[in-house]
Amino acid sequence: MINWLQSVAPLNGKGLKLQSVFREARTRILLLYVVCMLLLTAASIPVFRILLVSSVDNRVREDLAEEQEEFLENYEAWEQETRHSLEELKVFADDFLAETLPEDDNFHIFLIDQEFYRSNPENLLEQMSPGSQLFDRWSNISESITGEQPSDDPSVGKMLYIANPLELNGENRGAFVIAHATAGEQQEAIAGVFIFVWVAAGVVFLSFILAWVGTGQLLSPVRDLATTARTISESDLSQRIPVQGSGELAELAVTFNAMMNRIQTSFDTQRNFINDAGHELRTPITIIQGHLELMGDDPEEQHETLEIVTDELDRMGRLVNDMILLAKSEQLDFLQLETIEVGSFTEELFAKASALAKRNWQLQIDGSGEMIGDRQRLTGAIFNLITNAIQHTQDGDEIELGVIYTSKIVRFWVRDTGEGIPAVDQARIFERFARTSNRYRSSDGSGLGLAIVRAITQAHGGRVELISQLDIGSTFTLVLPNEPDPYC
Repeated sequence: MINWLQSVAPLNGKGLKLQSVFREARTRILLLYVVCMLLLTAASIPVFRILLVSSVDNRVREDLAEEQEEFLENYEAWEQETRHSLEELKVFADDFLAETLPEDDNFHIFLIDQEFYRSNPENLLEQMSPGSQLFDRWSNISESITGEQPSDDPSVGKMLYIANPLELNGENRGAFVIAHATAGEQQEAIAGVFIFVWVAAGVVFLSFILAWVGTGQLLSPVRDLATTARTISESDLSQRIPVQGSGELAELAVTFNAMMNRIQTSFDTQRNFINDAGHELRTPITIIQGHLELMGDDPEEQHETLEIVTDELDRMGRLVNDMILLAKSEQLDFLQLETIEVGSFTEELFAKASALAKRNWQLQIDGSGEMIGDRQRLTGAIFNLITNAIQHTQDGDEIELGVIYTSKIVRFWVRDTGEGIPAVDQARIFERFARTSNRYRSSDGSGLGLAIVRAITQAHGGRVELISQLDIGSTFTLVLPNEPDPYC
């Protein structure tokens, strides 16, 4: 029993391998291709045969017409040169048969006084011999006729003919017939059909082999896609498909690689965000835990500890709220759009901001009009920039809030004359929990302010621009479309 199972196991492996081959996309494509080719070839065979036989019949009729034209030229010349007598007609017939060689399977037949006189070849087929239906028809013609006569004899086939009357002194004294048996031509046509069938079968077979190899090359990006997808894991998202050539499959590889780049970026961002959030939350938790553990019975000490714990809890609350806001920024319902009058909106922001700290506040409004946006989100983004400007300036420093309105975009900016931002840090400060060389964020902030500004701006279909120099100041600008396409 064990030996039998061991002998069957390889067969089962081959069977599974064969099944996997038939499940492949290129196998199904090629089977469909072969079936279509076979059906078209099978349908073309009778069409080819009909066309070939028709072509042969047309050529035979042309040959008959040429031989008839040659006979008529000779006959007309004879009529003009000789006296019209029966004996002279027989002499003409003898001379014409002796001098003229009919084409293959053609017969030249002279009938005189409704009797068979002579022919070339001499041995007539049964279907055209004296006493046959065709012979009787030829004997009684009074004008040239062209026709065909089917035959039950496969060695003869169809009879094609042209018959011309022979007249002497206005009296019908006989006929000249050019006849052709189509059996030989039909056999050649059938042989041609068989050759066509074999050639077509060979073409289909070679096409299948070439298409199998070619399809394997064309579908290699699909196999690479499957192989790459199997090697991708949560810890390794670096695998990519090599892009070769152009067309739909190359575009598929490019699209897959771009998708993997986005996924990897998203995973890296999520991992970094979780790590940074854990670090940021760990600090207040450690502070709270340490103070609670060291808190004694002294009421004043307890009061100080409660103030510290409350402050840290507030900071954790702000951090959690900012994280929730950033998470919501990726949702479709993040914005509540409404019509905003830019000038009055900016004046409201300036009135609120100028009461926050003693600074040299400036307001600049260039142009007026309406835009479509989320008033609450934009207020939060601009106030984050204002708060940052306050935190990095001193009394007497200048902070300017401005707006420029055009027919297509609106530019809000916050400019300060504070400490400025190093060039190496300017691209990083919009990242979540980014740490820069001069710690460009307040000690009691969540570290997400500028990330929130960028998220709100991008949700409106805009962008954030930054110009900053150390010890001169910074200018943050929100460039927003008048009618945003959210999440574009």
